[in-house]
Amino acid sequence: MKAISNIIASITRYITEAAVRIFGPNDDAYPNIGIQPYTGDVFSE
Repeated sequence: MKAISNIIASITRYITEAAVRIFGPNDDAYPNIGIQPYTGDVFSE
């Protein structure tokens, strides 16, 4: 019975951590460089 309880607890923790990661605040560390204009070649047929 203890093993079943541990399995359910680990599944719940796994799902909760995933939900917090998806719906939590962003932790991206992108540099604040602003919008850059496109300077590449334009595709033409």
